[in-house]
Amino acid sequence: MIQLILYLSLCLLVFSLLVTIYRLVKGPTAPERVQALDVLGIYLIAGVAIFSVLIRSTAFFEVILLIGILSFVGTIALARFIERGVVIERKQSD
Repeated sequence: MIQLILYLSLCLLVFSLLVTIYRLVKGPTAPERVQALDVLGIYLIAGVAIFSVLIRSTAFFEVILLIGILSFVGTIALARFIERGVVIERKQSD
């Protein structure tokens, strides 16, 4: 019964991923695309976690952590780029 629920949740997660990718490509504004990219990272984490439970392995915990860190840093960098126009501010030396 648990495996059926896990397979069903993976199928729904794939559908959600496809809808998010559509929003990422079609999104009318840049902030909506950044938000879709963040949601895509969360869905990837959830998918890897469900897959890890399905195969009864703890080998993917590092992958989940790595995806989370990269998703967070990417979202912050893109949000800063949209807000300021640059990711890293440099001081002008005359």
